[in-house]
Amino acid sequence: MKPVLDLVTKLGPARLAAMAAVTLTLIGFFAFVILRVSRPDMGVLFADLSASDAAAVVRDLDARGIRYETKGDTGQTVLAPRADLPRLRMDLAGKGLPSQAGVGYEIFDKGDAFSSTNFVQNVNHLRALEGELSRSIRAIGRVQAARVHLVMPERRLFERDREQPSAAIVLKLMGDLDAGQVRAIRHLAASAVEGLKPERVSIVDERGRLLADGARGEQGEAGAFEEKQTGLERRLRSQIEEIVAGIVGPGRARVQVSAELDLNRVESRSETFDPESRVVRSSQTRTEASQTANSEGSVSVGNELPGANQDKAPAPKDSSNKNEETTNYEISKVTRTEVVEGGRVKRLSVAVLVDGAYVPGADGKVAYQPRPAAEIERIAALVRSTVGFDKARGDQIEVVNLRFAEAPAPADFVEPTLVQSLLSPSKEDLLRIVELGVLALLTLIVLMAVVRPLLRRVLASDPSATPMITVVAGAGIEAAADGTILVPESKTAKLMEFAKINGQIQADTVQRVVDMVRASPSETVEVLRNWIQETP
Repeated sequence: MKPVLDLVTKLGPARLAAMAAVTLTLIGFFAFVILRVSRPDMGVLFADLSASDAAAVVRDLDARGIRYETKGDTGQTVLAPRADLPRLRMDLAGKGLPSQAGVGYEIFDKGDAFSSTNFVQNVNHLRALEGELSRSIRAIGRVQAARVHLVMPERRLFERDREQPSAAIVLKLMGDLDAGQVRAIRHLAASAVEGLKPERVSIVDERGRLLADGARGEQGEAGAFEEKQTGLERRLRSQIEEIVAGIVGPGRARVQVSAELDLNRVESRSETFDPESRVVRSSQTRTEASQTANSEGSVSVGNELPGANQDKAPAPKDSSNKNEETTNYEISKVTRTEVVEGGRVKRLSVAVLVDGAYVPGADGKVAYQPRPAAEIERIAALVRSTVGFDKARGDQIEVVNLRFAEAPAPADFVEPTLVQSLLSPSKEDLLRIVELGVLALLTLIVLMAVVRPLLRRVLASDPSATPMITVVAGAGIEAAADGTILVPESKTAKLMEFAKINGQIQADTVQRVVDMVRASPSETVEVLRNWIQETP
């Protein structure tokens, strides 16, 4: 330990402090570089999480011992190692995380119903209804998240015209919804809320696109007709492609269908009378009988006297009978009311493009061959039967045989080699290379600007370091031990420099001998005695 202590004593406190500072700085810098290089590449695991979902995800990652980072005021964005993202998402999805749970009817499980006011109960009921609707809508495919806002007008006494409720739904989608799914969401919300109609539900996606307009009014019917037209064209095109592909092969037919719909709503009423068809409605028969006497039989005073009419014969009387019959007939009448709703097919136009056949030629190569006219006519007949062709309606069916343009052959997927991966790096690889380059540059700057000058200063100020002179033979050039080349200006200067160095070496030698004598006087005396005895 004595040489070490002597070296520490010679360096002095200032140099030791400088060396300690440089050492700590280098240790800290290289520790930062090592940690930064060894740090895994982080990617977004989940974003836009609620506070409860973020806490549940973080607890699960802590239990797994996986490194993570959070961003945002409430940690709504969670970062994890990029290589583990797919596995973590599948594992967390299996556990129902993130649940994106809204407030449902469980809100009534908390709190005291007796102490809450009617206003609070109504607000809680509205929140619960919105939360339950959000959960139901999220169960639909391609819907990642949903928010529901309900407007329920307050019921007032003696109110004649009540305002209808309305709803607004905001969806976060994974893809696009078709018209049927949008209608399903509107009817789902309308069926769950009392008094809500489907046309009063507005739906917007996360990109601000209006999927359903709840304030459109009469224009809603036009939109429904447009959806009906699109659905009819899609259905007919699918049917035609299916039947034609069975003849010419899959991918060898192109079909386009244009359907023109009549949007007018027609209502007609008619009454028809049939004079040949008679039905007895009522029948009435009347019979009358009457008798009349002569004037002699009239009542008088003389006739009433006793014995006045004893000698007279009875006078004859007149009688009459009358029969009357009345029959009423009802003529048959037919009253017909017919309502034809809008959206019926007014005209169809179908265009079918069919590719030809490919047969081997005489030279063995595959050659194109057009299809015969009879086959094209049979295909046209099948298309007419499929779409319900009506000539009186003005439908048009065109089946044409043309050669399709040859599509380029798909390139076989070849896994890139290491050289190809290095020559065509991805965005993440470029960022990683840039980061490593910056760290390497900083390391080089620290070594050249801090370490090297300090080492040179420490070595140059060491008194025990004696310069070693090397003379290049035949050139008269001297080089020091650190590699510095010394070119003397003249021979005299060279001799003086040599004498100076020689004297310094001799002085150092003498000083070392003195130090050795002082350090070991007994050994020195013994050595001198031996020298004296050996001297003749």
